[in-house]
Amino acid sequence: MISQIIFSLIFIAAVVCFTLQVRKIIRNINLGKSINRSDNPKERWRIMAKIALGQSKMVVRPVAGIMHIFVYVGFVIINLEVLEIIIDGIFGTHRIFSFLGGFYNFLIGSFEILALLVLIGVLVFLARRLIIGLKRFSGVEMTAWPKSDALYILLIEVLLMLAFLTMNAADHKLQILGYSHYIKAGSFPISGFLVGLLPNSASSLEIIERSCWWFHILGILAFLNYLPFSKHFHIILAFPNTWYSNLNNKGKFNNMDAVTNEVKAMLDPSFAPPPADAIGRFGAKDVQDLNWVQLMNAYTCTECGRCTSVCPANQTGKLLSPRKIMMDTRDRLDEVGKNTEKHGKGYDDGKTLLDDFISREEIWACTTCNACVEACPVNIDPLSIIIDLRRYAVMEESKVTGSLNAMFSNVENNGAPWKYSPADRLNWAEKE
Repeated sequence: MISQIIFSLIFIAAVVCFTLQVRKIIRNINLGKSINRSDNPKERWRIMAKIALGQSKMVVRPVAGIMHIFVYVGFVIINLEVLEIIIDGIFGTHRIFSFLGGFYNFLIGSFEILALLVLIGVLVFLARRLIIGLKRFSGVEMTAWPKSDALYILLIEVLLMLAFLTMNAADHKLQILGYSHYIKAGSFPISGFLVGLLPNSASSLEIIERSCWWFHILGILAFLNYLPFSKHFHIILAFPNTWYSNLNNKGKFNNMDAVTNEVKAMLDPSFAPPPADAIGRFGAKDVQDLNWVQLMNAYTCTECGRCTSVCPANQTGKLLSPRKIMMDTRDRLDEVGKNTEKHGKGYDDGKTLLDDFISREEIWACTTCNACVEACPVNIDPLSIIIDLRRYAVMEESKVTGSLNAMFSNVENNGAPWKYSPADRLNWAEKE
C-alpha cells in the first residue's frame, strides 16, 4: 500500500507539473496575432497524417529517416505499456492486462522488438553526432545547450529501453521459477537472451525487476516534464504544426490588410478603412508582431539543421541560418513570456527580436527561395518570419541598404528595378 501511495503521488505531481509548463507555452503562443488556418480541414488532416504521422519528409534522407521511424514508432508504441504500468502502480497489481492471453503475448513480444529497433536507431544517431560529426549539427546557434539537449534525450532513450528489457528479463526468469505473483504472461523474444546474465536468486531477481520497473516509469515521467524545455517538444507539437500548415503555393506572399485597405480607399471613395490605431505595426519588430502559428513553429523546431543545410545563403558563407531564426524566435518568446508572467502583459524590457536576436544582415541575406520551408520535416516556415522582419525594416523604418533604396526608387519611378525609363527599355534591340 505504501508503494501505491508513493507512486500515485509521484504520478499526480508529474502530470500537474507537465500541465503547468504546457499552459505556459500555450500562453506564449497566444501572444501572437490571430490568423485563420482552419480552412480546408480535409486537406489539413491529410497533410498531418502524411507528414507528422507518416514521416514522409523524414525519409527524403533515408538513413536518418528510417532510424527516426524506428525511434519514433518504437518509443511511442512501447509507451502504450505505460498504461499497464500506471494501473499496476496505482492498484498494486502485476501485468493487469495478462488476461488478454495470446494477444498480450504478441504485444509484449512486439514491444521488445521495437525496443531493439529504438536502441539501434539511437546508437546510429549518437554515432552521427559524436563520431561522424555531421556538419548540419554544428553552427553558431548550436551552443553547448542545444548539443547537450540532443545527447541527453538519446541517452535517456537508451537507458529507458535497457531498463524495459532488463525488467522483462527478470520478470521472465521469475515466471520460470514460479516465484510469488509472477504469473506466466508475455513473450520475450529479445529479453530472453538476457536471462542467462541474471542471478538465480529469486530475491535478487525481484529487486532487479522492481528497480527497473521504478526506473522505467520514473524515467518516462521525468522525460515528460523535460519535453517542454527541450527541442523534443516537437514530439507533441508536430501534429498541430502540420495541421496548421500554410496551404498556399510556395512563394505566395500574404497581403497586409492595412495596405489592402489603403488601396481600396484610393480606388473606392465610399470605402471606409478601419481607424489608424487598429492597423498596428507594418511587419514585425518583436515576437508579439508575429502570428500565433509562427510562434508555434518556433516551439516545434527540432533543430535538425535540414533547413540550414539547404539554404543557399548559408552555403555561400552568409550569416543567415534558418534554424537560428527559429531558435532566436523561441528564445525571445520565452523571454517575453517570463516578463509577462513577472511584470504583466505589455512590459517593455528594451529588447526586440529584430536587432537584439536576429540581425539585419541575416534577414537581407535570404534569397526567399523557400528551400528551408521545403526541407523542414514538420512544415516550419522560417521564411515568413524573415519577410515580416523585412517588412518592418522597409515600411516602418525605411532602413535598408543603399542598393535596395535605389531599387525601390526605380520601381516607383520607372516600373522596374533598373534606372532606365520605360520608353528606353527596347533601345538594346535597335542596336546592332
